[in-house]
Amino acid sequence: MKAHDGMYIGGEWRPAAGRDTIAVVNPADEQVIGHVPAGTPEDVDAAVRAARAAFPAWAATAPAERAARIGALRDVLVARQDEIAETITAELGSPLKFSRLVHAGVPPLVAGSYAELAAAHPFEETVGNSTVLSEPVGVVGAITPWNYPLHQIVAKVAPALAAGCTVVLKPAEDTPLTAQLFAEATADAGLPAGVFNLVTGVGPVAGQALAGHDGVDLVSFTGSTAVGRQIGAVAGAAVKRVALELGGKSANVILPSADLAKAVSVGVANVMGNSGQTCSAWTRMLVHRDQYDEAVGLAAAAATKYTPGERMGPLVNAKQLDRVRGYIEKGVEEGARLVAGGPEAPFERGYYVSPTVFADVTPDMTIAQEEIFGPVVSVIAYEDEEDALRIANGTVYGLGGAVWAGEESEAAAFARRMDTGQVDINGGRFNPLAPFGGYKQSGVGRELGSHGLAEYLQTKSLQF
Repeated sequence: MKAHDGMYIGGEWRPAAGRDTIAVVNPADEQVIGHVPAGTPEDVDAAVRAARAAFPAWAATAPAERAARIGALRDVLVARQDEIAETITAELGSPLKFSRLVHAGVPPLVAGSYAELAAAHPFEETVGNSTVLSEPVGVVGAITPWNYPLHQIVAKVAPALAAGCTVVLKPAEDTPLTAQLFAEATADAGLPAGVFNLVTGVGPVAGQALAGHDGVDLVSFTGSTAVGRQIGAVAGAAVKRVALELGGKSANVILPSADLAKAVSVGVANVMGNSGQTCSAWTRMLVHRDQYDEAVGLAAAAATKYTPGERMGPLVNAKQLDRVRGYIEKGVEEGARLVAGGPEAPFERGYYVSPTVFADVTPDMTIAQEEIFGPVVSVIAYEDEEDALRIANGTVYGLGGAVWAGEESEAAAFARRMDTGQVDINGGRFNPLAPFGGYKQSGVGRELGSHGLAEYLQTKSLQF
């Protein structure tokens, strides 16, 4: 697609307030593929004003009509899936097959789920002698990351629209072209002017202005825990609602009764699929001591199948590459044993890192505690089930995880004891209606399904 040189505000593309631009770089070859405006507080203010002006009419729109517009948006995303996949591959670097299947394939499912929820949700109910109303919060400031650029947008915008909120989106500066495509899709779907608005820019300028704007009623942010703390502090000072989906360090717990080969293979695939750039990736593989050596061998063999440039794309930018390579070097320095990959770059150009597996990892090592956000798996041995649970719960995060066992009931019993927001049982499938979000420092609130819709609603009761 050709990049827009303006902001999408009030139903039209408008010139940016400033002249600065952001270069969009293809991480596979480091070539600039376009430029977008670097938004200013003035741009954010214009977008928030447009959203505020559009809010009363959209909030008063019948849920069935809101559902129809979200359904139309879903249809546009389906019709433009090829273009979306190609754009995401160009600015994120993910293999085109993965972009088509996941990056362009999942968001229409999520949008469709909210079209159905908007039509079916009980926005009014009777409780005793009271009528309880679920009303839209107001103007939403949505700040999204680059790792799943369209999914993260849809997971915030679709429920906000279903609730009757209006939105100002500030996407990640690495993947703004996908956000511009989404803005085009909202216009094609017939959303009224001002219901959805887009401001591109960098986090410390446009993102901070959006989070702190007096006209924003709720800030929905996905990104690092460090930035989430800052946004939470700003919102808290203004007594403003927040929804925060933050970092993770998820455990893939393989109990002795599990199919070891399948659990290891799927676990490695979970980490490598988006080059490790998934906040809920199962980067810690916990295996019983008696099965440890076999699991390490299986993990190393599985990782080598994810050939950089073919089955696995690059990291998103040079900063991320340096970060991941630094963690790999730290793992070696602290005594972990490399059994696949390493910090050496596989190519002269592009932000690639080899799929990496560490053995002899102890729970207190840096690579077992901190979020790496790259294709790095740490295989950790445990002595018994209680030890496995201690290790699984032994981080500041609690976003995702997995448990494998011979019987689902055994895996589920272990999963119930994990301090984390979502757990896959024996490779459970993605469900767009299931709530996603974290415990502890992995965030506040939930996305997807009715729980995600509830984030954008506030409650009023009428007493009779």
